[in-house]
Amino acid sequence: MTIVYAFIGIIVGAVLGVLITRLLARSSQQQKDLEAKQLIETAKMQAEAIKDKASVDAEKEAMKLRQAIEEEKKSRMKEVHATENRLEEREKKLDHRSDMLDNREHQLSSMQGQVDKRNRDLQENEKKLRKSQEAVEARNEEINQRLEEIAGLSSEEAKEELLDSLRDQVAHESAAIIREADQRTKAEADKNAREILSLAIQRVAADHTAEVTVSTIHIPSDDLKGRIIGREGRNIRSFEQMTGTNLIIDDTPECVTISCFDPVRREIGRVTMENLISDGRIHPARIEEMFKKAEQYVTQKVREAGEQATFDTGIHDLHPELVYTLGRLLYRTSYGQNVLNHSLEVAYVAGVMAAELGLDPVPAKRAGLLHDIGKAVDHEVDGSHAVIGADLCRRFGERPEIIHAVEAHHNDVEPNSVLDVLIQAADAVSAARPGARKETLDAYIKRLEKLEEIANSHKGVERTYAIQAGREVRVMVQPDIVDEATTTVLAHDIASQIENEMQYPGQVKVVVIRESRAVGIAK
Repeated sequence: MTIVYAFIGIIVGAVLGVLITRLLARSSQQQKDLEAKQLIETAKMQAEAIKDKASVDAEKEAMKLRQAIEEEKKSRMKEVHATENRLEEREKKLDHRSDMLDNREHQLSSMQGQVDKRNRDLQENEKKLRKSQEAVEARNEEINQRLEEIAGLSSEEAKEELLDSLRDQVAHESAAIIREADQRTKAEADKNAREILSLAIQRVAADHTAEVTVSTIHIPSDDLKGRIIGREGRNIRSFEQMTGTNLIIDDTPECVTISCFDPVRREIGRVTMENLISDGRIHPARIEEMFKKAEQYVTQKVREAGEQATFDTGIHDLHPELVYTLGRLLYRTSYGQNVLNHSLEVAYVAGVMAAELGLDPVPAKRAGLLHDIGKAVDHEVDGSHAVIGADLCRRFGERPEIIHAVEAHHNDVEPNSVLDVLIQAADAVSAARPGARKETLDAYIKRLEKLEEIANSHKGVERTYAIQAGREVRVMVQPDIVDEATTTVLAHDIASQIENEMQYPGQVKVVVIRESRAVGIAK
């Protein structure tokens, strides 16, 4: 029985063990299923989070792309507007050139009438010449009759008397012809010169606006002045050190002033300040950032101005450094006249005068465009702007005749060609035309008084008159003190003293007049 009970116990234990094992296995499977469900739920939540994050990132990226596209669109529109403006300007220039060509055709037709008139004058002169020949033949007949009357003389004596008579007559007639030809040549040359100058001035007539040498910037309110100065002046110090200009902030309402000897630096400072005012954030780091942007902008504008000047004058083979230096003249003024506009006027006037004289207008335009290029760097280099400009042209491979014309346009060297004289004349025409240069009333009156004072300081001067806005001085002298030979020396001395003691635009002509009068009264 014990064995049976033991066997039954073993069987029961085995059954219980199997049941317990199955229960434990089923519990473990349920635990695993629960953990799997939790893992699946966690994975789903992570997937949803990743999906939401990817959606947000995609929206941000799309927003950035839209902003980039909008900025590119704005940039393209600005370029399109700029191109349209340039096309409009070129269209206006083409219309202006068309009008100039029409005027030129009209002038050519009038010149054709003058040629016809000269042909008629030549025909009349031929008739007069034939009459003169007939008179000479009659005179020869008269001489032959005299020879017949004096037939008693020897052949040598008759020949000698005839030669003396003819010599006196020919000398008298030759002197009269030479005098008449000289007067006619002078009158014709003066007339032609006036026609050429008037034609050149008419064809290159342009409006001019006087410019100042400081830049005044408008600000929205005076409260902004404190932000421009900054705490303990750090902003204004940073601005002046960065731009190399002087920033003047005074009691003048709603404006600040930028001053500098270098016109390009002054323009960079102006653009920097306007950008800072527009942006509203003024601190040293922002000043540096705006300065770099303004420097790039002004550099590009200078280069475009030089390229536009060469395009307008038809000169396309200048050295790039000369083109850039020429563009710097856009911000340079002389007596209120913009030097780049003045250089273009000189180029046009010189080209027209050269064409009227039958010369090649291209070298004249080239020398006229470059004649004042030294003014772009004359605040950096010592010496006359004519000499500085000639050195620049020589350094960058310009032809010798162009270099000499640039150097001689203010007589720093002696003019030795027609091109030199043309550039001097064109420079004087552009600088002296009404409205080209401005001058205050006080300075104008002082300049006229100084001219008269210099002339009156010389011995023998009776009265002095400064006329034509100070471009001519007429000096009346006492005839009993100053003789004819001394008048030339006196005019030269007065002109030299004016050159040494005064600053003036263009040229000053000194005319010394000596007049003697004798008065008698019959009663």
